[in-house]
Amino acid sequence: MFTGIIETLGVVKKIEKEQTNIHLYIESSISQELKIDQSVAHNGICLTVVALDNSTHKVTAIDETLSKTNLNTVKEGDLMNIERCTQANGRFDGHIVQGHVDQTATCIEKEDQNGSWLFTFRYDPSKNNITVEKGSVTVNGISLTVVNSRVDRFSVAIIPFTIEHTNLKQVEVGSEVNIEFDIVGKYVSKIMALRN
Repeated sequence: MFTGIIETLGVVKKIEKEQTNIHLYIESSISQELKIDQSVAHNGICLTVVALDNSTHKVTAIDETLSKTNLNTVKEGDLMNIERCTQANGRFDGHIVQGHVDQTATCIEKEDQNGSWLFTFRYDPSKNNITVEKGSVTVNGISLTVVNSRVDRFSVAIIPFTIEHTNLKQVEVGSEVNIEFDIVGKYVSKIMALRN
């Protein structure tokens, strides 16, 4: 489990394709602290560390992961938001994040609000995912609060610290991002659908 509080940024150093899988080699300030078989969130995607080499770690994404995330669009040199799993004795600063991306969304607006930014993301509503005003959502692994919730889109207000310390600084209109909707909201939505 994760909290959506990004620990560090990693850089994609190399991408290898093998059959329907891709292997990503990520360089980060915490790579040397990781262990083989450890679960680490990369842009909100829970991936297993399969190899280590000094300041670089390797993870593998299979076809199921590639079909639901933006990993197919990642290029060498891209920044990735990195978060290790939550420690049981630590503070819970974000919200419950599983590292299971529900779907991708597209940035349709990025508004500079003179000290903060308002990002608006549109997603396919046919998958029955929802957001609610002041609820939680995860964008590229970042725990954020929803504003302007609508059926197929939502906005998030971003402070300068988050822009500086995550890869939201690289997100522009047209960029595809990973979305994990709030787990509580997903259960409520499922229960309500079963009642109809």
